[in-house]
Amino acid sequence: MEGKFVTVKEFAGYFQFEQLTGDEESLKRVIELTDTNRPGLELAGFFDYSQAKRLVILGDKEIAYIASMSEEAQKCSFDFLTRSDTPAIVITRGHECPHILRECAVEKNFPVFRCEEKTNHTIVNIISWLDEKLARSVSVHGELLMIYGIGVLICGESGMGKSEIALELIRRGHQLIADDRVDCSRIHNRIVGKSPQLLEGMLELRGVGVINISRMYGVGAVGRKANIDIQINLEPFDPRANYDRVGIEEKQCVNILDVAIPKITIPVREGRSMGVIIESAVTNYLLAKNGLDSAKEFEKRVLEFIEKNKEEADGTVSN
Repeated sequence: MEGKFVTVKEFAGYFQFEQLTGDEESLKRVIELTDTNRPGLELAGFFDYSQAKRLVILGDKEIAYIASMSEEAQKCSFDFLTRSDTPAIVITRGHECPHILRECAVEKNFPVFRCEEKTNHTIVNIISWLDEKLARSVSVHGELLMIYGIGVLICGESGMGKSEIALELIRRGHQLIADDRVDCSRIHNRIVGKSPQLLEGMLELRGVGVINISRMYGVGAVGRKANIDIQINLEPFDPRANYDRVGIEEKQCVNILDVAIPKITIPVREGRSMGVIIESAVTNYLLAKNGLDSAKEFEKRVLEFIEKNKEEADGTVSN
């Protein structure tokens, strides 16, 4: 099967809804879409353009409408809703399962669940869980840290000292999310990064080996996941390169799963405290997000200085 999916068994295991119909075989059905379907038109007998492959939710309105339907109409609608490409039906608010739906589900070995939660809360919880489970994903080589509440992905060639820089930042009170490999997922229009389970909380240092960050620096030094807000690229210092020294050049971005992430390139050379430099870059990013762009402020000062000198020169010529 192409694309990502979760089984109804995984879904049922996570939410712990009461299972009304269906056996173990019925739980092998798959969920491929994050959206749910509240079947108003389907209950009214209109089946064209129906939202296939979605979990069906029956709330107060649907249950009330079903009570007004004839048995023949219910059989027709429930036969359609329990087709092979529908993963499952969830009844909210603790409502009783309509007996015709139960009969149809038992006959087809179709899974029907019930929960006590409100319909809107149930839908939000289901969609949020499915968004994370079915999100597009890719793995990136680098370090992911939470610095001043900002998710910072530090990338660079092997041997650039990324892990050592990450350790320096952890010692300065920041939080490690992932070392060496970052699993990135697109959830809505954000990129969320986390560590593979095997490497969670671990950091590899050449010459030392793998160290357990949470044991050495406390559980607060490690986070489970973080949005990737900015990427910092480390590269060897090249004295011939023309680095941006003012910050007024066009901002760079990197594309991760079709989401543009702001990128800063920082040269690495001996004697530079990379932890302090990265902290300063993140602080400057935060200031710019809040409308306090240091580069624009400097550019404004320069233009004002040039204008002032021009006026003074014009005054001298006139005299």
